[in-house]
Amino acid sequence: MLAVDQRPANNLRATFMTIMIIGLLIFLGSHSVRIFAEDWRQQQITKHGETSWKLAYSVVSVIGLAIAIYGFGQMRLDSIYVWFPPMGLRHAVALLMIPAFIMLVAAYVPRNAIKAKLGHPMMLAVKIWAFSHLLANGRLGDIIFFAAFLVWAILAFKAAKKRDRAAPPSATVISIPATIATVVVGLVAYIVFALYLHMLLIGVPVFS
Repeated sequence: MLAVDQRPANNLRATFMTIMIIGLLIFLGSHSVRIFAEDWRQQQITKHGETSWKLAYSVVSVIGLAIAIYGFGQMRLDSIYVWFPPMGLRHAVALLMIPAFIMLVAAYVPRNAIKAKLGHPMMLAVKIWAFSHLLANGRLGDIIFFAAFLVWAILAFKAAKKRDRAAPPSATVISIPATIATVVVGLVAYIVFALYLHMLLIGVPVFS
């Protein structure tokens, strides 16, 4: 029997892994400025203006995310399995993503009680998303991808709470309709994504 040379496949896998990691470093690095260099960030905003800062920040973030997603997608085609999660964990992910979607929406709806209570629901949503997907994915590329976001979310939430203690945000008048709308929109977004968009974008059905 002829031996198959695995080196080309291994080299290609390593290349895509490197691309994904570079993308993660760019994307999460740009989102970590407030964690590690808040004073420098303020200096740049003062020097160049908030609009210029946001524009540069957005461009870098989009480039980093695009690179990370490309590398991640290629890694999923031929990846190394670290472990094989039991099927039941996929159902756990489906349940955990319900509050994650609601928290994601809460980050953008003004005066909702969820944001008033949690302070930074976006970061908590990322925590739940990353942690739950770590439970249900055993490929090496998946583990690195979701673990990177989980670590970032933990550090970002901690830094945000520290800023809140130093300069407490002003009290928010809570709106019951806004809170109800947050929950409803979050649930609708979850259903649409779970039933249609996850398969379309990721290629994996949520319910199977």
